[in-house]
Amino acid sequence: MPAAVDHVQLAAPPGSEDLLRAFYADALGMAEIPKPPALAARGGCWFAAGAVQLHLGVEPGFRPSRKAHLGLRVTGIEAYAARLEGHGTRVTWDDALPGHRRFHALDPVGNRLEFLEPLGGSGV
Repeated sequence: MPAAVDHVQLAAPPGSEDLLRAFYADALGMAEIPKPPALAARGGCWFAAGAVQLHLGVEPGFRPSRKAHLGLRVTGIEAYAARLEGHGTRVTWDDALPGHRRFHALDPVGNRLEFLEPLGGSGV
């Protein structure tokens, strides 16, 4: 049986690493982590925040999915949304998930991201 999610991988177009670094490190506040040398040659970049790891892999012919998305639980969602907006990212609030505040945004290559916080801020 699976014990935990080790990481999530999203695709990105070739040559987009600098855009991804600016978004995931600067706007989202994640730390870039080094890829193993054998994998670094493939391009892309990896990021982490606490136990969350996100891998962005290069995919020739990349087209972002309109529905599939990464969901990130955050604390202080209002401030986090303001942080993203301050970096030029459009935030779209959605109140359809009971018991949560949430919004969606797109990364610079069009990957859909969901940010959510349980009402009451329990984070669990």
